[in-house]
Amino acid sequence: MIPLTTRILLADDHAVVRRGLRLVLDAEPDLTVVAEAGDGAAAVTRGLQDDIDLAILDISMPRMTGLRAAAELSRRRPELRTLLLSMHDNERYLAEALKAGAAGYVLKSVADRDLVEACRAAMRGERFVYPAEPSPLIRELLRRARNGGPGTPGAELPDSPLTPREQEVLKLIAESHSNKEIARELVISEKTVERHRANILEKLGMHDRVELVRYAIRSGLIEA
Repeated sequence: MIPLTTRILLADDHAVVRRGLRLVLDAEPDLTVVAEAGDGAAAVTRGLQDDIDLAILDISMPRMTGLRAAAELSRRRPELRTLLLSMHDNERYLAEALKAGAAGYVLKSVADRDLVEACRAAMRGERFVYPAEPSPLIRELLRRARNGGPGTPGAELPDSPLTPREQEVLKLIAESHSNKEIARELVISEKTVERHRANILEKLGMHDRVELVRYAIRSGLIEA
């Protein structure tokens, strides 16, 4: 049953963005923002509480990406609906969002127009996608989602070569954090950070931080 008022968790690492989105959502009689988070790990912690009906997650956040947070929430609290926000008009990210169990993917550039409808669609159990004419891949993902879960079309959408932890390390490297800062942030040793960095470079066939930053932007881990 759809609640009379949908209680929303809004997660974005930019307070100004949260404030603007909150104004849009709180203006609607059936939507109310009851909690905010500034990073992915905090969003998961807050989203697991039963006073949240819908989590809106920025795809690029510190500590844990929105994609990983959505997947974690979907696994640990399947009844919670999630939406992903992004600056990236990229079908790959949309497909990854659906794979993570999200009910939709909203572009920040048109959030004032689309976010309210996306919230209502999510609470109706529908998927909200921005392309007017989804590609065969997206149509297949939507079909599988309707048939009992996000589903994954196997080889049609290759997984990232990096582990979730390596993606976290890569994000922090791309944000110009030192090994010491990364170790402190992730509660691991500097030697472990160095090992992750070497593994990332080897897996991606890259040689320096500049290449890693470009990859992180293309992958949606950070915003340009």
